Amino acid sequence: MAHFKLPRWFHQLGSPKWFYQFAGLLQPWLALISLVLLFWGIMWGLLYAPADYQQGNSFRIIYVHVPTAILSQSIFMMLAVAGAIGLIWKIKMAFIVARACVPIGASMTVIALLTGAIWGKPTWGTFWQWDARLTSTLVLLFLYLGILALYQAISDRQIAARATAILSLVGLVNLPVIKYSVDWWHTIHQPATFTLTQKPNMPAEMYLPLIVMVSGIYALFVLLLLLRTRNEILAQEGRSGWLTKLLQEGHA
Repeated sequence: MAHFKLPRWFHQLGSPKWFYQFAGLLQPWLALISLVLLFWGIMWGLLYAPADYQQGNSFRIIYVHVPTAILSQSIFMMLAVAGAIGLIWKIKMAFIVARACVPIGASMTVIALLTGAIWGKPTWGTFWQWDARLTSTLVLLFLYLGILALYQAISDRQIAARATAILSLVGLVNLPVIKYSVDWWHTIHQPATFTLTQKPNMPAEMYLPLIVMVSGIYALFVLLLLLRTRNEILAQEGRSGWLTKLLQEGHA
């Protein structure tokens, strides 16, 4: 029976040395891309997109709320996938990436909840409703906080990595609830702003800046992930010969 062989780039990403150096090369470009996209999207959305015919200018918070809400779920998915890779193939870098994801994902979830509350006040007349979409997003935040607490509570990094990987895989069940809750329970939360399979339900001059903002926030996430992952590598590989040599040469 033939063994399944992982591609070469997969093994390279599993090397802390290779990842550390490759991430360092990408950081300046990602910083530039995210800065340009976010500035462009914010200016376009806040200053040039037309006001909504029902919500007026209050709808403009969509350009922060929707990208961070989508990203908070994507990060949790990535966290779970990285955890699964670490558990199955025993790749240390997967656990390091997973650990780096958690604070970023928690921060994005907090921003999504806060902007949603601000948007809810003029739309629903209240900052909070125990709506299924809102409640399941709050559960997502608790999952992030629970994973962070596990990291803090378990001193052994390997045991903490495995425990948090299992919790993230269990927490995946919450993502379909967040995504489909509006359709399943016909809640007060509006349906998805855009999907890959349907035509947008808003004009292009309102929709396109949202696409730019989503792209910018994802670019920012990748940048933050690389920065945090490199810091995790410094913390865990501080005594490695290759890292000591890089630091001495001033390339780190």
